[in-house]
Amino acid sequence: MPVEVTVDSMVSIVSAHPWVADARATPGDVITVWPEPAATRAGPEPGPLLREHLDHWAEVYDWVYQEAVGRHSDDLDLSGWRASDTGEPLPIEHMREWLACTVGLVLAQRPRRVLEIGCGTGLLAHRLHPHLRGYLGTDVAPAAVHRLGEADLPRTAFVQAAAHETATARVRAAMDDAFGQGVTPDCVLLNSVTQCFPGLGYLAEVLRQALAVVADGGTVIVGDVRHSDLLTAHFTWLEQSRDPDVGADDLRTRIRAAIAADEELSFSPRAVAAALTAQGRPVRVSLHARTMEQDTELTRYRYDIVLHVGAGVPEVPAPVRRIPWSGQVGADLAATLRAASADDPIVVSGIPNALLYDAPTAATPHALRHAVRELDAVVLLDPHDPRLLAVAAPAAGGLLALEDLVGSGPATGPEAHEPLAGFVRRRLPEVLRDHLRRQVPGTRPPRIVVADDSERRGTR
Repeated sequence: MPVEVTVDSMVSIVSAHPWVADARATPGDVITVWPEPAATRAGPEPGPLLREHLDHWAEVYDWVYQEAVGRHSDDLDLSGWRASDTGEPLPIEHMREWLACTVGLVLAQRPRRVLEIGCGTGLLAHRLHPHLRGYLGTDVAPAAVHRLGEADLPRTAFVQAAAHETATARVRAAMDDAFGQGVTPDCVLLNSVTQCFPGLGYLAEVLRQALAVVADGGTVIVGDVRHSDLLTAHFTWLEQSRDPDVGADDLRTRIRAAIAADEELSFSPRAVAAALTAQGRPVRVSLHARTMEQDTELTRYRYDIVLHVGAGVPEVPAPVRRIPWSGQVGADLAATLRAASADDPIVVSGIPNALLYDAPTAATPHALRHAVRELDAVVLLDPHDPRLLAVAAPAAGGLLALEDLVGSGPATGPEAHEPLAGFVRRRLPEVLRDHLRRQVPGTRPPRIVVADDSERRGTR
């Protein structure tokens, strides 16, 4: 028989849990709880609820890498890479181009020593290490680290570590093995890993550690980022792909529900800039479009951020001249850039992305990259509207200051979508119901809900 315990007494038990800041009995015999802020803190050590979020993703990917369903060869293990709209594996040729795009971005920074945080199955390690003096990969999944260690790639080392553990003795010792005693990386790479982060606080802590370890004049590359300003567009595309005949009202409802349930982090350049304003090293930023040919979510809705760090950051040799886009593509664009950049750096801006914008003058990122392939030029993302592109020549002309991103320009979406709040709403009630069962064996716990951010606790 269940033990009869009053709701008030259960509120007292729940309130005493270290992950709970406050608990109240609310109508309907429901206990509403407010999480203890320390339970979800990002650093210097993650709080216990945030750590559970990290452990969840670690377990998911360790299982995925053990199963190795998408393993085509030692250097092409695509396990876990599936299209959101169909659930099917992404085409191999598209993934090869995706890899080439990232490898090209990394090598364009001319690194000698790369620390990759979240190296996964080694897609980038296999392609980068021949060009480097040293490479160190870290990952939370033991299966990935073990397999890469057994591959015995020249001038590489691998260690199991989470993204926030760059400053630990374990990772520091692995750096000594990979780069030499006391030598630091000149490139820290986080590619296609930030979507597993719980929120901006954790992102800021990881970036803080990356900036602390990277050598002067080096780069921190945050690649394959889901852009929060494009989240609504992304889920619109997904829902319409699944149901082309869906009505407008139903579509809006589905999009809202999908965004609310989304378990991955997405963020805008504004969020990165805000996270870095308090750190002390000089930083300049370049925002890069994904320039693959095939039209997929990896091309449409993701982007790359390169942070150029320290006193050795390349200087733009003269004031950058900005000219509006007039629709020229191919040889015309190359000729315009070649002539216009002969004297001063130039940025052609306001280019509608044809994958996201239905406009007569729109161009795809791939078409722009192809047009400038023989120039010192780069295809960039507009810092304020991710539906717009730009081309800078020379590439250094595309560097921005952090203040160019923070609080300026019209925001087209939220600064970030953070999955931690949804995780806490699901996980904390489970923990507390188990806590009640242990404290009062035989009890039937009531419904427990986590308060919305908008709800104030008041005084006890």
